[in-house]
Order: sequence, then C-alpha cells, then structure tokens
Amino acid sequence: MSDPLDRLDTYDLVVAERRQEADGVVSLLLRRPDGAPLPAWEAGAHIDLLLTEGVERQYSLCGGDAGSWRIAVLREQDGRGGSAHVHGELQEGAAVRARGPRNHFRLEPAPAYRFVAGGIGITPIVPMLSAAAGQGAEWSLHYGGRSRATMAFAEELTGRHPGGRVDIVEGLLDLPAVLADLRPGELVYACGPEPLLAAVEELVPAEALRTERFTPTATDTSGDTAFEVELAACGRTLKVPADRTILATLQEAGVQVLYSCTEGTCGTCETDVLAGEVDHRDSVLTAAERDANETMMVCVSRAKGERLTLDL
Repeated sequence: MSDPLDRLDTYDLVVAERRQEADGVVSLLLRRPDGAPLPAWEAGAHIDLLLTEGVERQYSLCGGDAGSWRIAVLREQDGRGGSAHVHGELQEGAAVRARGPRNHFRLEPAPAYRFVAGGIGITPIVPMLSAAAGQGAEWSLHYGGRSRATMAFAEELTGRHPGGRVDIVEGLLDLPAVLADLRPGELVYACGPEPLLAAVEELVPAEALRTERFTPTATDTSGDTAFEVELAACGRTLKVPADRTILATLQEAGVQVLYSCTEGTCGTCETDVLAGEVDHRDSVLTAAERDANETMMVCVSRAKGERLTLDL
C-alpha cells in the first residue's frame, strides 16, 4: 500500500507580498522562490499551510496567477494558534510550506448565482464572482460584517463589479429578502459564521445550496456504538470503539492516512467507501454526495451499522 502522504504535492513558498485588507485581516501572496509556476486552481479551492510541527491550517485561495497564490487570514482571538502564527510570523520574505490545492466548494454551472458571505467567509467567494461573470451568468453578492472596516475586499469588490451586484451590509443580512424569489436553476453559495449558514439552510432548498464551513457542526455522540472497519487494500479489520474516531483507530494501528483539521471541515481525509452505510458528520460533502455513500471523512464520520469497508 502506498503512503497517502505521497499523493498530494507540497511546495516550499515565500511570502512575496503582505497586505492589510481590513481590521484583523491580512492577505499573503505566496510564490515559489525560483518563480516557477504553481498548480492551476478553480474558484472555491483551498490550500493547507504547514505552519509549525503539528499545526496545519486550511485557507481559501482568493486570487493569484500562474506563479502565485493569494490567501486572506483573519486573526482569531480565541483560535488554536494558526492565525496567530500567520499574523505574527509570516512577514514578507518569510518561508512557508503549502500543500494542495484541493476543492470541495466548486462553482457548478448554473444560469444564475446568489452569493452570501459573512466576515472572512468572503475569501472563497471573491474568485467565484469573476468566474460567474466569465460564464455570462447572472449573479449578486450579499456580504455582511460587523463594520465596513472589518470587511476584507469590500472596496475592491464594489470597484471591480459595478452596477449594483455587490451589496455590502454593516450588520446582519436580511436573509429572507436576500434569498427571496430564487429562479429555477439558480444556485446559492454561502460561506461565513455558523449562525449565518444555519439561517441560510433554513431558507434555501438543499438542492440549490452550496456551503463551506470553517467550524464543525455540532453532533450528538451520546448514542455512538462500536463498529468494525475493513481495510480492503491492507487486508485488515479494525474495531472502532464507541468513543474513538476511525482516524484515531487507524493511527493507533499504524495505518497511514492523510488528514489535517480532524473536525470534518477541510476534506483532507476523504476516503472511498466500498461497502456499508455511513453516518456522515462532516461539513464538506453535499447532500447528494452523502446520499451516494461513496466517500466519507474518517476524522468524524462513522458507520450506521456494524461494519464499513474502506479503500485503505
């Protein structure tokens, strides 16, 4: 069995430019030291920054060209150290390792789009606006934040996309008004704080909604029970205790699997399911992908029955 860590490229980069985009938000333009091209990406993609030993964080790509990637990072006052490291250590000229890009928030073809962003949730939406315009689709952006001063890219977006398509709101968005009268085939893309996304989910049919979360959704684990995981490639079967994840069980057994957030938000540990029904607990897969039962995030999801067979 090959090492899954070998199947995703890692790049040694430097911070070519650092800008203050808003109060508490900096953007970094990342390049290879030799100026060589970086892999192409599509709107909605993110990269992993390998910040320090054991500290990896995912950041949406919000710009760049063939030789650069741009990300924007909010300083989280109660975070786990990733944003503090970016803000404190990654000055212009600093070296940083990155992995990716990877995309679980792709802009699907549609005749029209309604984009909803809250705070730093604007980052994956920024390139989607240009992509939608390039497709000739109708679109509008509704972007809310605590104040204009805290809203990254607000001025840039209103200048780049004139004509009233960009709606900047200081405070809470009026979501019932924003999401009224969706047209047939129109898709809603939303990213931001959990209360915003939960409210959008109440108003938009699942088949018309695409979301990206930065924090895990709450899950009731009180009824969790033990189950078995068959590893088809390894020829092994492991018992997953009620109080342990599949990922933790794999690690304890010495089975290598690529992972990062351990919260079901980044999609790094996505694994093919060969048999068995999954209790999906991630924030990455769409409703249709969950119903298909073909992949799962082993860091949070579990078996609905007594056994799963995975392509590991």
